[in-house]
Amino acid sequence: MLQNVYWKELGLLFTVWTIVLALQIAKNYSRTCSAEYWALNILQIPVATGVTAYEAVNLYKGRRKIASKGESGINWKVHKLVLYCACGMLAGIIGGLLGLGGGFILGPLFLEMGIPPQVSSATSTFAMTFSASMSAIEYYLLKRFPVPYALYFFAVGTIAALVGQHVVGKLIRLSGRASVIIFILSLTIFVSAITLGGVGISDMIKRIEKKEYMGFDTLC
Repeated sequence: MLQNVYWKELGLLFTVWTIVLALQIAKNYSRTCSAEYWALNILQIPVATGVTAYEAVNLYKGRRKIASKGESGINWKVHKLVLYCACGMLAGIIGGLLGLGGGFILGPLFLEMGIPPQVSSATSTFAMTFSASMSAIEYYLLKRFPVPYALYFFAVGTIAALVGQHVVGKLIRLSGRASVIIFILSLTIFVSAITLGGVGISDMIKRIEKKEYMGFDTLC
């Protein structure tokens, strides 16, 4: 199992995780909207851009491959790299605005790229774990972390994941079709979109009834 791990890429990812986490924690100790505050915010951009550019160049020159697609040594086209980078950025923005994990939005993108459903699902989940763990540790270090509450959801999430993996794995073995994962992903996205829209409309109606302000607040 360990021989299938890309240690160099994992190390790079962990480095980015550590840097962004450090910047986020430092930002919480600076005065809101001060020069230091904005500098710490802006510093995250070159970190993310640098890693993205590094991986994009490797794909373009054929030094990197997507093993699940079997594209060993195949050079990627520039327009593909730009499109996928833009989609990844858009997924992050939408995820941040709607309170969703970016990996949840990346799932359909991976399927569009031709990545197998099993790999797409696992990668999307890992992406959500990557961002969620950063927020969890940040809040814990800042002593804003309700430990019993978090442990409860951790236990529920772990049990649900194990049960889901077992059930879906059995369905795939019985049917012989990995497309089961695509249908589950599509259903989850559809239900989430309807639920999110319903909650948003309900909240908006309550605010209108109470005559609350629903415009944009200042950045500061």
